[in-house]
Amino acid sequence: MKILERLALIFFSIIMIVLAVTSCLVVFNLIELKSIYNYLEDLIQNETVCRVIVGLSIVSILLAIKALFFPSKTKKKQEIKTGVLLENKDGRLLISRDTIENLVNSVVKSFDEAIDVQSKVNLDNNSNITVYISLLVREDSIIKELSSNIQNKIKETIKRSTDLDVNQININIKDIESNKKSSNQIKVKVSNVQINEKQAKDENNNTQQKNDFIVKN
Repeated sequence: MKILERLALIFFSIIMIVLAVTSCLVVFNLIELKSIYNYLEDLIQNETVCRVIVGLSIVSILLAIKALFFPSKTKKKQEIKTGVLLENKDGRLLISRDTIENLVNSVVKSFDEAIDVQSKVNLDNNSNITVYISLLVREDSIIKELSSNIQNKIKETIKRSTDLDVNQININIKDIESNKKSSNQIKVKVSNVQINEKQAKDENNNTQQKNDFIVKN
């Protein structure tokens, strides 16, 4: 449809340029109006030229009707790319892609097994929603069960909040968090406790020695 509109714009632009130039030539007496009439009369007498003129006239009428009664839907298509456009008799509602992505992130983060979440939502011209999730999970997670629960929860949440159906939910487990980090933290804490206990014992020994020295003196 954009190509047809562009051709119509070019066609009307050419017509307006020809009319404007001809008018200027007539006004400044650079060409006689009678000569223009004679030239047009000669063209009309040619059968081939008449057919071309009739064809261009019909095309012009159709393009004019289209422009007047069937406006372009380019704006609507641009809105659909940024979100899902819902319409009813009371007006329009645009649910943005960011809104859907925030819903997805909040659902995934509600699972304890999910640590780091990155989501992306794709929308086509038919308002079909496709969700892509990149996920970091804990080591003790059951990935298959977790993925199934996340998919079901996302579909239910989006349906309840926006009344939209999700076409696909694709989950990519990018990594599994190891428990080594937690073990190292525990070791550090134990070491700190042992050091504190040793320092306390040393302080007690020093205090006892001082007391013994005072008593002897």
